[in-house]
Amino acid sequence: MLKRAARIFGTVLLFLAVALCFAPTLVPPFLDRIYYEGPVSDHYDGERFLNPGFGEYRGGNPRSFFNRWANGDRAVWPEKVPVRQTVPPARVQGSEMRVTWIGHATVLVQTQGLNILTDPIWSERASPFSFVGPKRVRAPGVRFDDLPKIDIVLISHNHYDHMDLPTLKLLWERDRPKIVTSLGNDTIMRRRGIEAVALDWKGSTPAGPGASIFVERNHHWGSRWGTDRNRALWSAFTIKLPGGNIFYAGDTGFGDGSWVREAAARGPFRLAILPIGAYEPRDFMKTNHINPEEAVQIFKVLNPTAALGIHWGTFQLTFEGIDEPRRQLAELRRAQGIPDSRFVAVEAGEAFSVPGPAP
Repeated sequence: MLKRAARIFGTVLLFLAVALCFAPTLVPPFLDRIYYEGPVSDHYDGERFLNPGFGEYRGGNPRSFFNRWANGDRAVWPEKVPVRQTVPPARVQGSEMRVTWIGHATVLVQTQGLNILTDPIWSERASPFSFVGPKRVRAPGVRFDDLPKIDIVLISHNHYDHMDLPTLKLLWERDRPKIVTSLGNDTIMRRRGIEAVALDWKGSTPAGPGASIFVERNHHWGSRWGTDRNRALWSAFTIKLPGGNIFYAGDTGFGDGSWVREAAARGPFRLAILPIGAYEPRDFMKTNHINPEEAVQIFKVLNPTAALGIHWGTFQLTFEGIDEPRRQLAELRRAQGIPDSRFVAVEAGEAFSVPGPAP
């Protein structure tokens, strides 16, 4: 009896060992998903999306990335940064524009009686799991319960730090906002009972009296589980408003910069929301994320009245120090003679007003 039990136990151990060896090739196919099917285009090959002129994104060398991590190349962040949370007004009417950085890529823009939210994440981790993954260092600058009724939500792509389904579910059940995203991402949300408008690049949808949202090209990629890579599209957005247009770059690398020139054609812009963080090591992250220097280049092309730097200091995704993006942005402003008020990187919970267009 004992011999039989030992054989069974040994067989189970052998099976587990073999399964672990082959997990990278056996498991991913079961995690693949089809989020979108449609006609072939310059950025969709019939199965996966791509950045025009660059082919399908396959990422950098993960072994090199983790070797550098093991060697201590990754900056040490504090466990928590104190945040002074704020309570926004219920509405901002007329041409006044109030902007609050809530954290990471989450921004609340209030203008024309509309409350607009970008890539909302209130979760403690940017991860498919509640117990592991990048943990929030800065608390949200606005408590979820203090958030005013949201009218419009922009979802740039399906990475966990930008498409946070628990937060989106809460917003949908509470406010029924108009959620706008790019192709395929609506499928992921619909599976959780969340409705969204999904558009291709250059597509548009009305957003209220005199207002419309355009889905714009940027340079990135998408995935929830690795093997579903690029099954859904990534994007930036332009919001056309009577009081001045808003550009939200989403999550993006610079690429060849042509997407920036395309976006600039929808200007002039009153506000640009641009990522400045999660960019080191540069050889690994360059195709994923712009750095502060590239963000300033984009700022100059778009030439907004004001810009807000986001995507830094909230979740440690890469190697740079927690406040390094903001410090570099300040140095670039000084070196290039850009007024401090024109391209800011505020603290979570800090709000500022954007000057209106000249009469």
